[in-house]
Amino acid sequence: MPGGRLLCLSPLVLEGDAIDNHSSATDNAIMKSWRANRLDELPPYLFVEIDRRKREAIAAGRDVIDFGVGDPDQPTHEFIIEAAAKALRTPANHRYPLGIGTAEFRQTVASFFAQRFGVTLDPQTEVIALIGSKEGLGHLPTAVVNPGEFALIPDPGYPVYTSGTIFAGGKCHYMPLFEETGWLPALEEIPSSVARDAKLMFLNYPNNPTAACAPLEFLERAVEFASEHRILIASDAAYSEVFFDADQPPPSILQVPGAKDVAIEFHSLSKTFNMTGWRVGFAVGNAEALAALAKVKNNVDSGVFGVVQEAAVAGLRRITSAEVQGHIGPGGLYCRRRDVLVDGLRSAGWSVAKPQATFYVWARCPRGFDSMAVANRLLAEADVVTIPGVGFGRSGEGYVRFALTVGESRTAQAVERIARLKG
Repeated sequence: MPGGRLLCLSPLVLEGDAIDNHSSATDNAIMKSWRANRLDELPPYLFVEIDRRKREAIAAGRDVIDFGVGDPDQPTHEFIIEAAAKALRTPANHRYPLGIGTAEFRQTVASFFAQRFGVTLDPQTEVIALIGSKEGLGHLPTAVVNPGEFALIPDPGYPVYTSGTIFAGGKCHYMPLFEETGWLPALEEIPSSVARDAKLMFLNYPNNPTAACAPLEFLERAVEFASEHRILIASDAAYSEVFFDADQPPPSILQVPGAKDVAIEFHSLSKTFNMTGWRVGFAVGNAEALAALAKVKNNVDSGVFGVVQEAAVAGLRRITSAEVQGHIGPGGLYCRRRDVLVDGLRSAGWSVAKPQATFYVWARCPRGFDSMAVANRLLAEADVVTIPGVGFGRSGEGYVRFALTVGESRTAQAVERIARLKG
């Protein structure tokens, strides 16, 4: 048996004098061996300090109103729970699930896509199940990016785009997003040397954290750019079904002619059906890229629990029902919360756009404050938790994110507290 790993582990089983004979330098080297260097490349997790202060405030008995975590406060719909309860009685669901998803799950996804976007998918080759879209997004760079190749990443953006690229040995090139340009990346400003060596581009619309939506015209330009430079687009559409204008549903990049040649799209049931803890989503689009992602998954996980897949099928088949739309659709729960929060912040003097999708509000910081200072002050002086924009990347500085996971009356109470702050 090769000796390298045994040499690394052996000091743990040596006794007495054998340990003492090692120099401190050797001990330090051994200690470092347990932590991979790639972890040091990850950006600092600025949310830790906010979370610590939040827990301290709660422990001190303060009445904290938490807009921080993007986790629905409502339970999963009862009809989904009933479908899962029935599926638990099916012995086949007690065994390892098929890695890419059951035939029923994949066909249901294909039917949903045809009805919602007018896009035809082959359920055999163009749909795979995921243990939540985050898992798929995180594993994708391992499947398609070679060490030293670039991934193009929006800034501000979902942190998993960066961490997944770092874990795969890729290089991150950040595409800054600005309010003045609708939070869309300027593809023409990507250096030609970067585009030449880029393998992957992440897009996220409707966007977390900015709540921006991308028009189909931009997605067409993105497909053209990707085709020219032979770059795979990973379109993160986790919030595509949480929108508030019935006449402007967010598009899918796969609606663009030729998109399947260069794009895959990630969807999640987490926010749509209040299923964050169930961990289920799916990826669709380019068959070659999906097969590569499936190969990674087959080596690191055993697929989505069959019961959860059956629950997801029940949800997707009733996505247009009044029960579901009453939460995510126009005039629904998130829409009403949005109006209370945005109207209240505006009345308090804040500059904030009214989002057309997602369940986030992206608010510009008051003049003279950076995002960390605003988040700290809101917690310290108003007992209101928000997320500082800089935590999503350098271009997120100057903004804070509110998640619409607080009821209307409590949201109104939070706005009253914020309005009372001076200076």
